[in-house]
Amino acid sequence: MDALLYSPTSMAKRPCPSQSPRLQPPLSQMDHTDHLLEAFLALSDSPSSIDLSFDRLLESRASGDADQTLLIDRALRLGSALLGAANRSSRKRASKHNYLAWALPPDLTIKVFSMLDTQSLCYAAATCSLFNKCARDPSCYANIDLTTVVPKVNNAVVSTMIHRAGKALRSLKLGIVPGPTVSPGSCQPLVYTIRNSVDVSNFSWNDKRSRQGKESLILTRSCLSPLVGDNAAPGSLLRRLHLYNIERMDNTSLCGALSACPSLLDLEIVSLHVELRQTLMSVSANCHLIERLFFESSKTGRDDSLKSPTCIDLVNNCPHLTSLALRGFKLQDHKVRILVKGFRKLRYVDFSTSYSINGGFLRNLGSSVGGNPLEVLILRDCMHLKEVEVARFLTAVLAGDFKCLRHLDISNKEGLASEGDWYNRCYKSNVIPIKQVLAERPDMCLLAEFPTEGSYVDIDQMIDSMQDIEVFLPSQLSSHTSDGSMFMSSSESSYNSDQGSGNEDGRDASYVIYEESSDEVDFLML
Repeated sequence: MDALLYSPTSMAKRPCPSQSPRLQPPLSQMDHTDHLLEAFLALSDSPSSIDLSFDRLLESRASGDADQTLLIDRALRLGSALLGAANRSSRKRASKHNYLAWALPPDLTIKVFSMLDTQSLCYAAATCSLFNKCARDPSCYANIDLTTVVPKVNNAVVSTMIHRAGKALRSLKLGIVPGPTVSPGSCQPLVYTIRNSVDVSNFSWNDKRSRQGKESLILTRSCLSPLVGDNAAPGSLLRRLHLYNIERMDNTSLCGALSACPSLLDLEIVSLHVELRQTLMSVSANCHLIERLFFESSKTGRDDSLKSPTCIDLVNNCPHLTSLALRGFKLQDHKVRILVKGFRKLRYVDFSTSYSINGGFLRNLGSSVGGNPLEVLILRDCMHLKEVEVARFLTAVLAGDFKCLRHLDISNKEGLASEGDWYNRCYKSNVIPIKQVLAERPDMCLLAEFPTEGSYVDIDQMIDSMQDIEVFLPSQLSSHTSDGSMFMSSSESSYNSDQGSGNEDGRDASYVIYEESSDEVDFLML
């Protein structure tokens, strides 16, 4: 051991070639090192003897302080090298053991991993080198779900996973989702901001503040840039894109990402600071195969950007749309009429919490091609929805229209608007034929929940009060119909005369308006 530490260059003398080379073959340097290491390892069972021997070596072989320092440094380097070699060998043996002990071949392991959710895949990849290697296959990243309750994911994580998926990417979900996923028929908004988290039960405020101050835990507008990179290869075959509460996303970044996704079928956008008109223009120009569009505003009732030409382009360029949800926007009836009547395959419609819709767009839908396929119609909490328009619509249902309709929600926490003045709210209707519809159409789920007494708040005051509200948690959608406070009678025999919507009084139904108002379980970096 003394020779190993103090004189690493010393080695057995090579025999002279004339001295029986066949009987005593020369030892190579590798063989000599192996013998020295074997002898050194034999001392591992007696660490005290190593301590004493090293002390004697320092006293006897090192004449000065500099020599002792050099000897100690050599011992440290040797120990570090030996420890590193032992760790590498241990990992190799463990990996070989895993290959032998793991019952599935690599191809089936990859198949299993491709069925895991993204967080479980990260856990599996951190288990061992075998799983880590299998978890790097592009098929494991076909469906990336990086949604969290609190900020945990940064742009680097998104970029790594998208690049690993490459052309195998089919689904991408990003952002903050406050609480469990809401059912499709629910009207619960998913608005969230970093400053006001919903779920803090297992998340300390000190930790929260520290996280909020770290740019590494915040998704920015460039989080979708990898979809556009590599000649737009990652986004070329993307089928589903869901984005939730990414505060720093803007119109340019979102539209740029949509331009790289020509195969998109399902787009869901919740509480992004992007404009409705520009987003729909981008969808119309780039996503001609889209079948489902869900868009919830981050500022309820304040986005009045949608124009009639945009609606017409969307109808003409996206003919395969079957599900449309525009929630929390300011939508006039003549624009909604273009959308609902224009999409021939439309099955699901949701305009919950939208402003300016009074229900006039419902006229004559039953006898048109665009209205017949409707299966779900949700108009919950539409502030301007009129009682008389709802009554006309249900009368048309009783007359045999909308035979495919299975779910209708006209509930309103502020009551329905009266015919003459929408400030005058109706809580107990005498004209809406709820009971007759339920009797004639037992297969239909009809939700008509209204407050028992007036609780109306002026709309301007409501909007002003919402300036500082960043998290909305209304009650969940009820599955039962409250008909105890309803009184019904049939009326409006000429409902299908197509008199135009409430925003188009006095105009022909085909008239198009172009001038409009208001122009830590952290995810691992694999």
